[in-house]
Amino acid sequence: MKVALVHDFLAEWGGAERVVVELHHLFPKAPLYTAFYLPQKLGQQKSLFAGWQIKTSFLNKVPFISRLYSPLRVYALLAFEQFDFDGYDVVISSSNMYMAKGIIVRPETIHISYLHSIPKYLYGYTTARNWRQSFVGKVIAPYLNHKLRLNDYLAAQRPDVLVANSEETRRRILKAYHRQAEVIYPPVNIPPQFRPYPKKDYLLVVSRLVLAKHIDLAVRLANKLNLHLKIVGQGPEEKRLRQLAGPNVEFLGLVDDQALHHLYQGAKALIFPAEDEDFGIVPIEAAAYGTPVLAHRSGGSLETVKEGVSGIFFDDLTLDSLLSGWKKFQKVKFSQRQLYDWASRFSTSVFDQRIKHLITKLMGEKKNKI
Repeated sequence: MKVALVHDFLAEWGGAERVVVELHHLFPKAPLYTAFYLPQKLGQQKSLFAGWQIKTSFLNKVPFISRLYSPLRVYALLAFEQFDFDGYDVVISSSNMYMAKGIIVRPETIHISYLHSIPKYLYGYTTARNWRQSFVGKVIAPYLNHKLRLNDYLAAQRPDVLVANSEETRRRILKAYHRQAEVIYPPVNIPPQFRPYPKKDYLLVVSRLVLAKHIDLAVRLANKLNLHLKIVGQGPEEKRLRQLAGPNVEFLGLVDDQALHHLYQGAKALIFPAEDEDFGIVPIEAAAYGTPVLAHRSGGSLETVKEGVSGIFFDDLTLDSLLSGWKKFQKVKFSQRQLYDWASRFSTSVFDQRIKHLITKLMGEKKNKI
């Protein structure tokens, strides 16, 4: 069986990229097709892609693509349509905002599209940046986005099967594309055995520092209650957050997996104020190391956090609501064993089994049709 992988672009490290890495573990000989590849943007995680056969589109040759990739999304579908997938039995695309799902394959080739999200900027969801406040966002974007929505809908009709990373994403797919999707949760690296960890007196945030993650709420909580807060991640909001933060807030930037696991082990709590998260792998990672979560009650967090077992929810994206949630959180005695058991439901082995089962099922169906 000859397999190819496709991913929107490689220019940041997050949950979508973790899925791609696991798919490559499953199919180590599979080449990866992507719109553009900027290893310098991946931090220490760039080593994970060393030795891969990575094929890029014409967008990779555009000067300053790291700054222009957002406006150049008008060419995203074209970039993926120009890849040649002749000779592959199975193609698995990993897609979010750049329409990797729009590749064209032969009728006998199985195309599975794993959707981390629908493009939020096209469907009214909160995005990483407040683009609607700019001149382009107010005047030009409405016209461009109409065309992009048509392209996005067309692209979503091409795969044989759509796979959603959560029930939340499945509902959005049905609404936007009028197609059903199968839910396969992303893979989470769970320690092979349960182990209790001594907790230290600090809170943890692990996130891209963008508008929709609302990390400013965690910073304000730490400032108001004089709590020690460690922040892992980078993004356009970092400068503003540093200006807001008091001396008890540490910015650690990007860290490797070993350092991240160590941080999870010692954290008293993970603060996760993301709005309408598609899935949210971080609350599961924290639970695997016995760290409960204080999360905003929305989106995929309703699936990744089990209230009273792996965390507590707060209802509104305000400091008062977060403070109320923190008071409630402190009254709950969480079991590290129960946290670990909850996280194990999202393990890498479960993901691998479900992907393999889906491919076997589709190949049988395709063979019967032919």
